Amino acid sequence: MDHLEAFLNFAEQSPTAFHAIANLKEALREAGFQELKERDPWIVDEGGRYYVVRNDSALIAFAVPRGGFAPFRIAAAHSDSPTFKLKPHFEDTVEGAYLRLNVEKYGGMIMSTWLDRPLSVAGRLVIREGEKAVSRLVNLDRDAVLIPNMPIHFNRQVNDGYSWNPQVDLLPLYGEGDAAGKLMKELAEAAGADPEAVLAHDLFLYSRQPGSIWGAEDAFFSCGRIDDLECAWGCMKAFLGSEARDAIAVCAVFDNEEVGSLSKQGADSTFLYDTLTRAGFALGASDGEIRAAMADGFMVSADNAHAVHPNHPEKYDRQNRVYMNKGVVIKHNANQKYTTDAISDAAFTLICEKAGVPVQHFANRSDTPGGSTLGNLSNAHVSLNTVDIGLAQLAMHSACETAGTRDLDYLIRAMEAFWG
Repeated sequence: MDHLEAFLNFAEQSPTAFHAIANLKEALREAGFQELKERDPWIVDEGGRYYVVRNDSALIAFAVPRGGFAPFRIAAAHSDSPTFKLKPHFEDTVEGAYLRLNVEKYGGMIMSTWLDRPLSVAGRLVIREGEKAVSRLVNLDRDAVLIPNMPIHFNRQVNDGYSWNPQVDLLPLYGEGDAAGKLMKELAEAAGADPEAVLAHDLFLYSRQPGSIWGAEDAFFSCGRIDDLECAWGCMKAFLGSEARDAIAVCAVFDNEEVGSLSKQGADSTFLYDTLTRAGFALGASDGEIRAAMADGFMVSADNAHAVHPNHPEKYDRQNRVYMNKGVVIKHNANQKYTTDAISDAAFTLICEKAGVPVQHFANRSDTPGGSTLGNLSNAHVSLNTVDIGLAQLAMHSACETAGTRDLDYLIRAMEAFWG
């Protein structure tokens, strides 16, 4: 539990992918990392430490050993979580009495968990400044909206498997009928701008429920966005605490994993390949040497795993089920939803043994299709041995998720051993 309070503070301060990346950037800057811009020439030195950001929502940091160019040792996680995004025109007045917001689903969330809880709005605004357009982070950081349930008197089926319609049931209430224009005014003021200067926006809802540690002997903790901020923060914490020795250490945090990763800042983009090749060329490596370094590299794809649910243990494979507080999870799937094979499994298991970190193995029941993650998508662009791992958690994709208080320390120790 050494790092848990720091993670809960990070999660609270990272209501969107934009905020998560801004906070990770600040940690890198404080550690002496230098920012590289994709549009500029790169100068990369032996022993240097660098990071590059794409779209303000994805980031790749790397540290070069003093010996110069070397194979790559990569960890990858993602910055986004399921939520609701405000549409370009989001105000909707109902019978002159209410002003609600027109939103659409982002990712595959458990929709019912978003109802009847305080929500706020955060993201980025693009502001006109003279002849330029500049991006600014914004966070209302207050209880601003709520998605109200229908009373059971008018929805007798709500406890019998009700099917939520996101265009009907899940539009948040913001104000009374005269509140038109007030939300954008409030957001613009929070960004230090006039509402008339706002050109565009990427705005999302987030839960205002604070993180909590609970249970017998404080075994569990709950908050929003554990998937996958826990792995993103844990990997970065280990990365910052490690020293590049015989490999180029890389920590990547991609965006848009929850919607398939097919974006310029997702794992299924050229972002990782572009960064590794440009770093290699800047260090004087040839194209062949860069490809050889990739082939000799290793990647840890870190995205959380499904702990056995206490009320439904029958949903999980009997021989390959995992639990909270029992260690790092190595994830397996015959159909390549996860990248783990015997080679990467064995390699990472040995790393965890060296670090004194317990390991669990997860596979779905054969009659239950599972989700995928970013490892196999990234491998289509940068092909190298990869293991899919995570930490066991409950209620994945709920507005409030739950995980074990001891597992974050296990992840950090394992990743420090990986880079060390």
